This record gives sequence, C-alpha cells and structure tokens, in this order.
Amino acid sequence: MPKRPQDHPAQAGSTRFTMPVLPPSPDTPTPLLGNLTPAQFMRRYWQKKPLLIRQAIPDIVAPLSRDELFELADQDEVESRLITHFRNKWQMEHGPFAPDELPSVKQRAWTLLVQGVDLHDDRARALLDRFRFVPDARLDDLMISYATNGGGVGAHFDSYDVFLLQVHGKRRWRIGAQKDLSLRDDLPLKVLQHFEPEEEWVLEPGDMLYLPPHIAHDGIAEGECMTCSIGFRAPSTGELTSQFLYHLAERGEREADEAPADRAPQLYRDPQQPAVAHPGELPQALVDRLGAILAGVKWNEHDIGAFLGTYLSEPKPTVVFDAPEKPLTEARFNAVASKSGIRLDRKASMLYNRRFFFLNGEQSRIAGVKKWVVELADNRCLSAKRFVTLSDDSSVTALLHEWYCAGWIQVGEFA
Repeated sequence: MPKRPQDHPAQAGSTRFTMPVLPPSPDTPTPLLGNLTPAQFMRRYWQKKPLLIRQAIPDIVAPLSRDELFELADQDEVESRLITHFRNKWQMEHGPFAPDELPSVKQRAWTLLVQGVDLHDDRARALLDRFRFVPDARLDDLMISYATNGGGVGAHFDSYDVFLLQVHGKRRWRIGAQKDLSLRDDLPLKVLQHFEPEEEWVLEPGDMLYLPPHIAHDGIAEGECMTCSIGFRAPSTGELTSQFLYHLAERGEREADEAPADRAPQLYRDPQQPAVAHPGELPQALVDRLGAILAGVKWNEHDIGAFLGTYLSEPKPTVVFDAPEKPLTEARFNAVASKSGIRLDRKASMLYNRRFFFLNGEQSRIAGVKKWVVELADNRCLSAKRFVTLSDDSSVTALLHEWYCAGWIQVGEFA
C-alpha cells in the first residue's frame, strides 16, 4: 500500500486553507523542467518533442493515498474509469465505483483512472498549479492513474500535451513518434493497431515525462504505482467555430431583448412571392435573404476575446461550488480577509484581457479594478496586506463578499 500522505494543512480545520503554489518565473531554471527555464522549455520542447526529466519533484508524495483515491472514485460527480487487461482481454467500465466493485489490489493488470482530481482536493490543485507557466486558458486538469503490477491502458496517443509525473512506485514507458496512428476497432478503448516504440525508460517517484500531441506511448506498472497526468485543453477548430457562432447568436438575442419596445423584431417578408406549382421547392428568395442577413453579421477582436474568456473559464458541467453553510457578514468577511487574505476556490477559473475579466464564465469590465483582478487571476490569491488596500472601496469588498458567498473564493486562515 502506498505511504499515506501526512495531513495537509488544508485538512486541519474548516477555516484553514492552502495558499496556491506560484509557478516558476519564466526565466528561472527549475528542477521541474530539468533545470531549464520555462521559457527555454516552451521554446525547445512544447508541442515539438518529448522530454524525460529525472527528479522533477524530488521526495514527492502522492497527493492522495490509495484509499483516498478509491473514495473519490465512489462519488457521483467524479469522472472515473476502470480498465482491466485480464486474460489478455481489454475491458473498460465507467464509475462511480463502490469499494467492493474494484478488483483486489493483489490482482494484476488493472488500472483506475480518476479525472479532475484538482477539483476535489487542494493537494492535487497545488500540484497542478506548478504547471501554470502554460496559460490557464490551456491548462485542463490533473488525472491520477492507480495501477497494480502489469496495469496500463494500452499503447495509445493523446491529441493534447501531457506531463506524466510518477508519484508512487515504478512505471515503464515506451514511446515512439510513429506516423501510423490507426486504432483497433474491436476494443472499448483507444489502442493503436501497430505500436512502434523507439525509446524506453522506467520512471520512479519524482521522475516526469513530457509528451507533445500524437506521440505514441505505452506505460506499464512495475508493481503497484500511481501516476499523475497533467493535461491541457486543445479545442478543435469545429468546437471553437460552433461555440463562437453560438456566442454571436446569444449576443444577437440579448440585443433584440434590449431593443426599444417600439422597434419590433424584423421578420421575414416576401410580398413579391408568386404562386408556385412546386410547393416542396425551397424558395430562392428565402435563401438570398438569409445570405444577406449573415453577410451583415460582424465581429471583431473584442468579440473573439469575450467569447474565449467566457467559454474557457466556464466550469465543467459536473462542477458545483460549495457555498459556506453560515456565510460571514460582509463586515466580518472584511475583518477576516484583512488578517488572512483570500484565494480563489480550487474549482474557480479566472481569466482576463485588456478590457474584461472572466470568472467562471461571467464577463465583467476590468476598468477600475485591473490591478487587483490581474493579481488575483495570476496568483489565485490576494494577501491580507493587499486586501487591506482594497477595503476602502466598498464596491470592491462587496463584490468579493458576493464571490465568497457563491463559493468562488475562500477566506480564512491560510498555511
């Protein structure tokens, strides 16, 4: 059984939280990237070629113990999968999994994958925060893979960048930059038809492997092991296009709703439509009219930024924020925050650009609040000293108290 992590400060009491981990400076060498600076890593390796990093995080301890991970996989709001390779046959099931629904830890060749662990545990969120040298708009989640001896998910490839961090036990990785990425169609999971490994390593706790998209890889547990996968969002062209058009449609509906009462919506009119002998035929006048309407739809850089900010900060459908059961009054909130500071909840997503900031899919103008909003979004926290400088502005503290009541920010004693 993996060593159980010591109690984390965030678990010591209901008003005690972990301050976010700040990512390394872009120009500061870090063991996390093999003593490269983040700027060097992004320039030389990001989306270009793999990188093996020995002891990226020395003396690492798994963010969750085996038992804690199993408990998480039993929750309805947590995405989990069980992959087995018993008698040379691949099978996959989706959770949640009650404790007695998982195979014995003594049985070989099975893997439990738990997605989005950072949404449910501060220790996992702190580990994910180490990788914020990549923009938050691209950062997705932290998945934990638990496997017994011989466990794995088969040779496959990902369509996104991934850091594979070994946090307990050993895992043997084989990788290859093959062009043939065809998949077997007789299996319930995506396994390559032909895997051609070119390099092979055994990763121990603290070691990490970075893989850009479409690098074939296969990881096999050597004994009981746990691996953290830090994944990144890679929206498809179709996804971005369709969602942006939906965003424009919503904008059009809002503008129509806000129009003066004496300005009725423009409806399709065809006073010149003749009688027809073929009623099933689509009227050309209707086609032409819609073409003219679409040609009149305009957007600019600000519209694109507003769409991306709201879309990429929108919480996942399974996310539910935990509002405080007995929220502090605004005065008490200010007093506590002035002594301890505040932080974004681990589930919260905050982005900004020159004109707006975006919190959990909601857009607001950044004018007048830019300095502290940028600090909160970049650091995911505001110190007590910083909060005191804001407390003279009642509109700011009222807004922060509103976010606190919604569960979007936390206030209390921080470690």
